[in-house]
Amino acid sequence: IHNGCSADSQYISADVRMVGFRYLSIAESMEATDIDNPALNYGVVVDCGSSGSRVFVYYWPPHNGNPHTLLDIRQMKDRDRKPVVKKIKPGISTLAKTPTMASDYLHPLLSFAAAHVPQNKHKETPLYILCTAGMRLLPESQQTAILDDVVTDVPLEFDFLFSRSHAEVISGKQEGVYAWIGINFVLGRFDHADEEDATVEVTTGSQNQQPISRRRTVGIMDMGGASLQIAYEVPGAISFNSPEEAGKCMLAEFNLGCDVDHTQHVYRVYVTTFLGFGGNMARQRYEDQLVNNTLAKNRFLSTQMGLSEDKPYMDPCLPVGLSDAIVRDNHTVFLRGEGDWARCKDAVRPFLGLHNGTMSPGGVYQAPINFSNSEFYGFSEFYYCMEDVLRMKGQYDSDKYSRAAAEYCSTQWSTLKQRLDNKLFSQQADMGRLKYQCFKSAWMYEVLHSGFRFPTDYQSLKTAQLVYDKEVQWTLGAILYKTRFLPLRDLQQETLRQNHSGWLRSSFVYNHHLFSLCILVVVLAILLYILRLRRIHQREQRQAEALNLLWAEEGELPSQT
Repeated sequence: IHNGCSADSQYISADVRMVGFRYLSIAESMEATDIDNPALNYGVVVDCGSSGSRVFVYYWPPHNGNPHTLLDIRQMKDRDRKPVVKKIKPGISTLAKTPTMASDYLHPLLSFAAAHVPQNKHKETPLYILCTAGMRLLPESQQTAILDDVVTDVPLEFDFLFSRSHAEVISGKQEGVYAWIGINFVLGRFDHADEEDATVEVTTGSQNQQPISRRRTVGIMDMGGASLQIAYEVPGAISFNSPEEAGKCMLAEFNLGCDVDHTQHVYRVYVTTFLGFGGNMARQRYEDQLVNNTLAKNRFLSTQMGLSEDKPYMDPCLPVGLSDAIVRDNHTVFLRGEGDWARCKDAVRPFLGLHNGTMSPGGVYQAPINFSNSEFYGFSEFYYCMEDVLRMKGQYDSDKYSRAAAEYCSTQWSTLKQRLDNKLFSQQADMGRLKYQCFKSAWMYEVLHSGFRFPTDYQSLKTAQLVYDKEVQWTLGAILYKTRFLPLRDLQQETLRQNHSGWLRSSFVYNHHLFSLCILVVVLAILLYILRLRRIHQREQRQAEALNLLWAEEGELPSQT
């Protein structure tokens, strides 16, 4: 991933539920991983987060030989068919002053992984230790000290394939891209497009490269409590003017393929995080301004509105009849719910900080979205706002959502509490959700339509929590990216095997002829040798006969004398 500059991001617990079985071939098997299968490969990823660390064990069968196909990586399951994952607390960043304890801190996680990966596979199993938000907040010297201890000590106790480049503090941009990769991989969006699939024309950064048509990927939006993140593919090339040069920081171009010369899996993804734009933080900023405005107005007016329970401030973003109080320092402002969703939207819109049509006062660049040919998934607060009390999960329809949200806000607080007691809402709903649903539903609407400028008739947004009833972590995207060159190794080995077998066949034919020739030469040599012996024998025989004749003649001479 080419990081032009770094950006903080919120951890994406990206979860999606798909209706239908179109991509069941990609979905993970529910069976336990067959550790007796010698053909399986394994990989280990440790997610060192701000509040704790988790280890994930993945596996994949041999590559199918197609250079345009990615590895089929899946999360490992134990004998009880449960995902092989383990979490410890607190976060590794708490070791900032005791960095030599880092490897000891990770020991339980790595021992857990080592116990599940077959022993004879350890040396070829890559291990990646990736640190996120908590470590990003530490000074670089403290980050380095922790990573140095890990790189030095881990290989002394574990035989995993591990090197200095396998332990790093990743940027928020990388984390967002990994989450995007993981979701699209599980949904099968990196596969070859079928006739019925939606496609896009993609222009890569390669010169003289014709646009390619491939399966459309999905964008993701995740609204947590403190921040908001968005990531989506930008199919077309973008030209930056000097004022928008900072926009390059939010674009990541990378190749998921095993061959850098092939552009089939080159992706250009826009990813950025808006700190303070999460649902809880937005409400806090709203309340802070409400207190400041109330105190300022009452300095010049005698009404004392909001400073006593009998004269509360009428908050359009609280359900009708709900009484609440905001305490800041030594000041308390009393509120009474008015339940006016239209006015609530107007009240929260200024907190988007719109500036020249962009999301933040700083003029944060947003890459263009082709709303006529795109698809998005909304996670966390996008899902909670639609499902917890409105029970509208799945396909987003702005008209239906608006009517349901307005109706909820205008419902008496006592009625809402009674519905909660009668279990008419989802199991996740609680008093906090009931209290702030009106505000958060308005905030979500404004973020989507005024902030990201999605048309109100946009029909391709799904809010979801799980993919095939499973969590999809950014670590899946990380190992997909980190192991992208492994298929090339398998392909090279297969080519070498084929060439070797071909060489053996040709070598056998060649040697066969050579052997036959050698036999022929030997036979000829033997024949020539036999013929020579016969000639020598015949010559010697003639010489002997001539000598006998001579002896006979010499023997007759004396007798004649």
